[in-house]
Amino acid sequence: MPLLTFVARVTDGLLLVTSELYNPMTHSESQEALDVYKAQARQIFKKLNPRSVSKCSIDSGAFTFHYVIEQDVCYLTLCDKGYPKRLAFLYLDDIHNEFVSFLTEMEAKKAKDEGRQPQHWHRLIDTVARAYTFIKFDRTIKKKGKEYANPNTRSNHTRLNEDLADIHGIMMKNINEVLKRGEGLDAMADITTGLKRDARSFKSGAKKVHLMAQWQQYAPFVVVAGILLFILILKYYF
Repeated sequence: MPLLTFVARVTDGLLLVTSELYNPMTHSESQEALDVYKAQARQIFKKLNPRSVSKCSIDSGAFTFHYVIEQDVCYLTLCDKGYPKRLAFLYLDDIHNEFVSFLTEMEAKKAKDEGRQPQHWHRLIDTVARAYTFIKFDRTIKKKGKEYANPNTRSNHTRLNEDLADIHGIMMKNINEVLKRGEGLDAMADITTGLKRDARSFKSGAKKVHLMAQWQQYAPFVVVAGILLFILILKYYF
């Protein structure tokens, strides 16, 4: 079943809404484990960018993260490993469609209140600056989560039978691989920044050396010219 569901902006990883369903683990285990997986989810969002693969599954212990990216918005859910992969992606597609409808209605109402024509729903995503701005959408996620909780229900069997999508090509990763790769990219970014800084310092130093070389080349002529000018001034005035 989808235990955790997140919706985030891909460009900066800003969480737009999170939702948590019933967890079969004991309360103490549940809270501790969920905190770990929530932290992992935030790390995943930090590694994403507009060029990331649009669909991916990431193994993490006894659970698996599944995500889809649609129009620079990432929909990510955490399911137990026994949950059907195809059903997880159908769930995320459903969440995406519901979220678009939710934002479209919100933008229409906002435009009406402000006396203007409604704009594309993505305007709300682009302009939001505060995390969990769309927390009201949590109710819809919980409703959908209950529908998809048991993969053996007739409705979910129907969904799977009617689904024509090929999921075999969806990338599969391990959480350690994802986080390690992120650390490598961060280190590479630090190295790149250092190289750029060193290049600027070298360029500045090269200019100083060039000026000093020019001064050493022309300094004797300047000195001789100054002496001659001084002698001419003495003769003319004295």
